[in-house]
Amino acid sequence: MRDWHRSLLITGMALIAWLLVIEWNQFSDDRASVKQSVTAIEDDYDQYEVGPDTNTSKVQSDIPILESSLKEVVIPEVRGTQLIIAKNEVLEIAIDTYGGDIVGAKLLKHLDKKKEEGGKPLSLLQRSKGRVYEARSGIIGDNATDTAAGRPQFYATATDYEFNYGDEVLNIDLLTNIDGVKITKRFQLNRDGYDIKVQYLINNSSLSNWSGSFYGQIKRDSNPPSSEGPAFGMRSYWGAALREPEKNYSKYTFDDLNDGPIKASIQGGWVAMLQHYFVSAWIPPSDDVNNFSLRKSSDRSTNLMSFTGAPIVVPPGGSGDYHATFYIGPKDQKILGDLATYLDRTIDYGWAWVFAQPLFWVLDSIYDYVGNWGWSIILLTILVKMFLYPLSAASLRSMAKMRNLQPQLTRLKELYGDDRQKMSQEMMALYKKEKVNPAGGCLPMLLQFPIFISLYWVLFESYEIRHAPWLFWIQDLSTKDPYFVLPILMGGSMFLMQKLQPMPTDPMQANIMRFMPIALTIFMLGFPSGLVLYWTINNLLSMAQQWYVNRQMKTNLKAKP
Repeated sequence: MRDWHRSLLITGMALIAWLLVIEWNQFSDDRASVKQSVTAIEDDYDQYEVGPDTNTSKVQSDIPILESSLKEVVIPEVRGTQLIIAKNEVLEIAIDTYGGDIVGAKLLKHLDKKKEEGGKPLSLLQRSKGRVYEARSGIIGDNATDTAAGRPQFYATATDYEFNYGDEVLNIDLLTNIDGVKITKRFQLNRDGYDIKVQYLINNSSLSNWSGSFYGQIKRDSNPPSSEGPAFGMRSYWGAALREPEKNYSKYTFDDLNDGPIKASIQGGWVAMLQHYFVSAWIPPSDDVNNFSLRKSSDRSTNLMSFTGAPIVVPPGGSGDYHATFYIGPKDQKILGDLATYLDRTIDYGWAWVFAQPLFWVLDSIYDYVGNWGWSIILLTILVKMFLYPLSAASLRSMAKMRNLQPQLTRLKELYGDDRQKMSQEMMALYKKEKVNPAGGCLPMLLQFPIFISLYWVLFESYEIRHAPWLFWIQDLSTKDPYFVLPILMGGSMFLMQKLQPMPTDPMQANIMRFMPIALTIFMLGFPSGLVLYWTINNLLSMAQQWYVNRQMKTNLKAKP
């Protein structure tokens, strides 16, 4: 009777705890919604800060300075500034005519939250009181348009640019004239692309040579983006990245920049700003040797990720141009790989890259046929388990043999528990007699480990999972299960799987093993439901494999004379 009462009490306490967690989850989401609503108000273009920085005289300029620059260029006086809005099918950008910087970028096919929850186009680039994240560019050098003294004021023929029917390319031209040199800063959009070609067209009507170097810069504050990942657990990398001469992909957090600037010089190359699912990057011409720099601003309020291109010289009466590409959008492997060599490494799989990339290809191929990312995850997990079955079976057979020896191991512990040396000798003798290797299951498990970790990172880093529904209550595979059904199922499957496996003879180790399902269940409460779905299906398949192997072992034992 007491056992019945205790079980009922534990069940009631577990139910209350579950309901409390759900309520806390709802409370946290409500607080996050309030915070996001404040941000959304500041995201209106009329809240953007345009024109020259009012603190220019107090801080050192963020503009790169070339030591070879000897001439002083007079920058035209700022007579007014405005925002130019341009958009294609997937992207909307806002350009400040002072300096010609991209100060706003909205991803039209990626919402800040689900559509049915009132989601609006996700705003990445933004220059407002609550956010500084922009793409700057200009000309530095002997005939600089951008100096510590100021930046050029451009003029445009319109304030809104959209594609006309049949057009595949949209040009946004900003114009200025400095000392007899006509300068056109052109932003070129493709109809359905996230890449923006930024081009300077120089028409030198002066009597002397014109010389300058193109620079591109990502200016970003140190405030983290809104959480796209789990509330706790493994988080996606957030910070700067670039290609260096001896490293195809290097990451630097903003804290790393506190120790001083990071510089690199390489043919081609790129510099990027990473966050979960999305990336911005400057990609200069691949044929030029470009200089890259990561540093803090002089007042240390922002982080500057820049490149400076090779200088160009335009003779009197001549013309010239320089261009670079700016990308702002999702971490799409194919698109990034086509834009620049190793830029697709910004989809940060870490050391698991070798396995993760083909796994994502398989997942994406399955989705092309299935049309649902939840079922695609399940089918991919099944395919991986089938591929690894020979290794899994070897490990499971070893576990089954160890389980069959448990009664004999328990008896040895009763006989020699106080004499560890004698007990070890008897255990080894038993293993030798029964032809059992206690470590026999370790190597197959180790060989599987990289693939399972790779699959984890594939699901964690794939922007395609964001806002993707599965079925019933799981309407976003990138967020946690609102009712924690999947984490509980995962924990339950892990508990049942332990029943099919031998427990350690050491009491401490056995207790730790018994506690693992509870610990992992709690740990995964905040994980994206797509990841928890993967682990749950993997556990269920492992249980089925273990049951099948155990049954085979019993059949073989009965068949022995």
